[in-house]
Amino acid sequence: MFNKKSITDIDVKGKRVLVRVDYNVPINDGKVVDDTRIVAAMPTLNYLLDHGAAVILFSHLGRPKGGPDPKFSLRPVAAHLSGLLGKPVAFADDCVGPVAEAASKALKPGEVLVLENTRFHPEEEKNDPELAKKMASLADIYVNDAFGSAHRAHASTEGVAHYLPAVAGFLMEKEIQYLGQAIANPKRPFIAILGGAKISDKIGVIRNLLTKADQILIGGGMANTFFKAQGYPIGDSLCEDEVLDTARQLLKSGFTHLRLPVDVVIGDRFEAEAEKKVITMGPVPDGWRILDIGPATVTNFGKAISTAGTIVWNGPMGVFEFPRFAEGTFGVAKAVAASKAVSIIGGGDSVSAINQAGLADRITHISTGGGASLEMLEGLDLPGLVALQDKYMV
Repeated sequence: MFNKKSITDIDVKGKRVLVRVDYNVPINDGKVVDDTRIVAAMPTLNYLLDHGAAVILFSHLGRPKGGPDPKFSLRPVAAHLSGLLGKPVAFADDCVGPVAEAASKALKPGEVLVLENTRFHPEEEKNDPELAKKMASLADIYVNDAFGSAHRAHASTEGVAHYLPAVAGFLMEKEIQYLGQAIANPKRPFIAILGGAKISDKIGVIRNLLTKADQILIGGGMANTFFKAQGYPIGDSLCEDEVLDTARQLLKSGFTHLRLPVDVVIGDRFEAEAEKKVITMGPVPDGWRILDIGPATVTNFGKAISTAGTIVWNGPMGVFEFPRFAEGTFGVAKAVAASKAVSIIGGGDSVSAINQAGLADRITHISTGGGASLEMLEGLDLPGLVALQDKYMV
């Protein structure tokens, strides 16, 4: 299934290996507060160190505007990584140029260097060849282990792969194998669960999954647009009026696959302490808004989930940040965790809900990339993956 070369296909001993990781992690008061993505890439890092490589790590962090910004420095990440490894981790104040060059040349086998935020260079997001060439000059081999950024054609994710032998890390390989298998050859029934606020960023996903999934369970704010497309008054609920025609087309083409909530939880305002009511899906009163799926829907969705062979979930079922409107999301999370299916969860909010529910250890695979996993579900190629060397070259 995975047809790209990985780190086990090359000799890294004595080589400087430039690894694109996804260290785009939350930092408060100079400390990493969630190291999930850092830990997820540790198998690749440990393999390279155990096999005698000098490892140079680089990543983006946040969205700095036009140049260096201390708020988005990777220095705290280097310090955190040092704690995880139990040994010093060097840090360079730039990802290219004299500082980075000197630090990379000084690096010995078994040592680790973290370079500064790639997005401190505006050319990064333009996939500038000169920037990519400078990045490549720091090492002998390029490894992409940043699945969460693989859908972006940036200098550090796609461009640099044209100037060095380029292979995948273990995390990239694992992500592609799970998601690729789910799409190409799922154990059936294949149940997709889609939620979140918007239909617009999942139209391509729904269209692709209509040809592959046995059922698509729809919740979250995106369900409201489908309700309005069916002619229901939805009160003050979130809705994307500009895609109502598209929603109607999807309902028409997917009438045997798409399943919408049969009841919903409504609130009289968008606040944690809003008054709430459960109503069978029908007209929503003026001044009220849909904020969660209802208990009957949780039961219905749970029955479908219990029969699944493969489950892919992206997006919460409601405003789960508000406890009184979280029961739908957590109910679905419990059903997925109880299932014997291969379960794959992608998207920050879905992953957060699973973690809050304490069910992460009962999920087959939790993806580190929301946008990348959506693009895979849509059937799109990931530039950061395409650029890597093929395992079987004719």
